[in-house]
Amino acid sequence: MLRVGIHGSTGRVGQLLVENLKGDVLAYPHMLHAIEAYPGVLPEGAVLTESYDQLLDNSDVVIDFTIAFATESLLEMALDKPTPLVIGTTGLNEHQKNLLHEASQLMPILYSTNMSLGVAVLNKLVAIASKSLSDFDIEIVEQHHRYKKDAPSGTAITLGEHAANARGLNLEDVRVSGRNGLIGERSKDEIAIMALRGGDIVGRHTVGFYNNGEFIELNHTATSRDTFAKGAIKAAKWILNQDKGLYTINDCIGL
Repeated sequence: MLRVGIHGSTGRVGQLLVENLKGDVLAYPHMLHAIEAYPGVLPEGAVLTESYDQLLDNSDVVIDFTIAFATESLLEMALDKPTPLVIGTTGLNEHQKNLLHEASQLMPILYSTNMSLGVAVLNKLVAIASKSLSDFDIEIVEQHHRYKKDAPSGTAITLGEHAANARGLNLEDVRVSGRNGLIGERSKDEIAIMALRGGDIVGRHTVGFYNNGEFIELNHTATSRDTFAKGAIKAAKWILNQDKGLYTINDCIGL
C-alpha cells in the first residue's frame, strides 16, 4: 500500500487530502506534517509529526500544499533524503525555484501551480489560441478568496507564460500587473494579469483574446478545493513511476 506524506496537513487543501485518502484502497495518509494540532480525527495508522526526517523516512511520496518558505524547508531536507514530491505551493521566489530544479536532479518532482485537470487543459487551449490569434490583445483576470496571500495567482502567471511562449515572448518582459492614470495606449505585446480578492471564491481564471469586432474568453472556475486534492493524489500515484526530473500536471495526464 502506498504511504503518502502530507506536508501542510492542517491547511484547507491538506485536510481534504487526508479525507480523500481515507477511502482510497491504494493509498493512505501515513505521515501528516504540521506544527499545530490536526483539527479533525486522525485516520487510523496516521502519525502527526513536526519532523521532516520522520516525514521523508516514512513516506513513499510527499504532497506539499503549504507556503513558500515551508516548501523551501522541505526541498532542503529532501536533498539529503530524496523522496518523490508533489508540490502545489504557489508564490515561490527565484531561489526557491532554483532549489526545486536542484532537487529534481535527485528525485522525481511534480510541480504545478494548479492541480486541476481542467486548468491543465486550459493551459493548452491558451497556447493554441495565443498562437492562432496573434493580432488579438491578451488580458488575464483571476479571482480568489480574501485569505489568499500571493497575487497574482500562480495559475494566472502560468497561463500568462503559456500565452507569451506561444508568441515567442518572455512573460516578464511584457507583463502588466496594474493600470492607473494617464498611461497611454495599450502596447501590442503586453499581457495584463489582474487579481481580484474577496469572499470565499475558490478560484476563477479568465483569459481573454480581444480584437476589433470580436473577442474570445476562456474560463475556468473551481467550485471546490476538492478538485485540487484529487488532482494531487492522481499526481502522487503517477510520480512514483517516473525517473528523477521536474514534471507538471500536464505530464501526468499526457498533455
